[in-house]
Amino acid sequence: MNETFDVVVAGAGPVGLMLACELGLAGVDVLVVERLDEIDPTLKAAGINVPTAQALYRRGLLPELLAGQKVARERMGLPVASSTEATGAERPKPPFIGHFAGIMLDVDVVDFENPAFADLGPAADVFFVPQQDIEAMLGRRAAELGVTVRRGVELTDFTDDGDGVTIRLGDNTIRAGWLVGCDGGRSIVRKLTGFDFPGLDPELTGHQAIVEMTGAEGLTAGWTTTDTGMYVYNPTMGRVLTVELDGPPADRNAPITAAELQASLRAVSGVPVEITAVHSATRFTDNTRQVTEYRRGRVLLAGDAAHVHSPFGGQGLNLGVGDAVNLGWKLAAVVHGRAQQKLLDTYTTERHPIGAWVLDWTRAQVALMRTDKRSRELRAVLTELLTTREAATVVFRKISGVLHRYDLGGGHERVGAPVPDFELSDGTRIGTHFIEGAAVLFDLADSAELRALAAPWSARVRVVTAKAVEPRDLTALLVRPDGFVAWAADSDSQDGLAAALTRWFGAPA
Repeated sequence: MNETFDVVVAGAGPVGLMLACELGLAGVDVLVVERLDEIDPTLKAAGINVPTAQALYRRGLLPELLAGQKVARERMGLPVASSTEATGAERPKPPFIGHFAGIMLDVDVVDFENPAFADLGPAADVFFVPQQDIEAMLGRRAAELGVTVRRGVELTDFTDDGDGVTIRLGDNTIRAGWLVGCDGGRSIVRKLTGFDFPGLDPELTGHQAIVEMTGAEGLTAGWTTTDTGMYVYNPTMGRVLTVELDGPPADRNAPITAAELQASLRAVSGVPVEITAVHSATRFTDNTRQVTEYRRGRVLLAGDAAHVHSPFGGQGLNLGVGDAVNLGWKLAAVVHGRAQQKLLDTYTTERHPIGAWVLDWTRAQVALMRTDKRSRELRAVLTELLTTREAATVVFRKISGVLHRYDLGGGHERVGAPVPDFELSDGTRIGTHFIEGAAVLFDLADSAELRALAAPWSARVRVVTAKAVEPRDLTALLVRPDGFVAWAADSDSQDGLAAALTRWFGAPA
């Protein structure tokens, strides 16, 4: 054992890399280990929600996101967005905005004037960025930050002795202060630690693939419900997705063959297609489980290692990135001695409820996919409801992530919510002040008293003095590094500011 790190992250998917970037940005010595030699090319998530886009935007990655979206749109045969997306002026509506159990939402029905969609900033224009592109982007950023990423290396065992973690990587042993499992739904870190992982067993088998086939003329594009299940067909990409509700697969680890995909598509569509080539394929179920706590001693979990669910609604990637952004700055503060370990307890209390909501959301969709008479009648009712402005807006507010917030206690209504991204009088936007990964106190009323009160925290909290371009009731906002509001005021009073500064960023210097 001749190497030591502050933190070892197991898994170099988007969650592990996002966490590593957050830690590296904060000056933490972090090692990422990944058993795969390169990014997994298997078809995965094709889009991101608002919180994920905003998190990447706050770290200066908006240009790369927009470039990635442009390529993805071209690949999918969709109109390429105009340059107005970069400025936020006259934003075009997306061509489609998601679904609930395969019931598509009509972009023209959703009320985008709803207050939940206000002040989202230019990041809200990003939605089509495939998971592999996100991983590649974060891999480049990790390298820029000096993060060590080792591929083809598998974590096989570890020991948490209370003062640190001794980690075995095959024949090698290293020492770390903390270990974070971002190693997926079958997480070895979760299993070796013994986290409780309650939930529901699966009842369906799903396939998703990019294929070449003949006889596809009889398939319907988009989501289609049949007497035997559901399928999705995208003729431009050759993408197919099938859902069979006759139980989980006999062997999830078995190689996926063209014959298996062909049989599944024939079973749910009734169309005698012949699959001649498979370019990418994955098998999934609706297994839904979540650990009861995200930390045990010096071991933490994030992403699918902490929660698994069906892919319906595309929430998995986004949920994991949210975990990473929430955990990163807190773990860095503990590593650097700026906070006690109890700060890490807020990671579970803040992220567990959002994870639980996602599990419930996916389970509800599976219920609407069932083929029995009662479920089909319920589906018909919901299909009709989602043609109304009110219902479509409620569902889109949820799947877009704009309602995500944390219960941080009483006080101002904005406390616990993502910071609004409006323009400031110095020519910047709120969201552009988090590139360095620090907490920010926005002095929107040019208050000398506010700045004097915050001065003892100046090494940990940046102060930005500028007024809002458009009139606002807000006079000040204290925002954590993850972009969530820790304190807010709409008057000259600084009541509660010192307590919030102390709670999140330690005692005054």
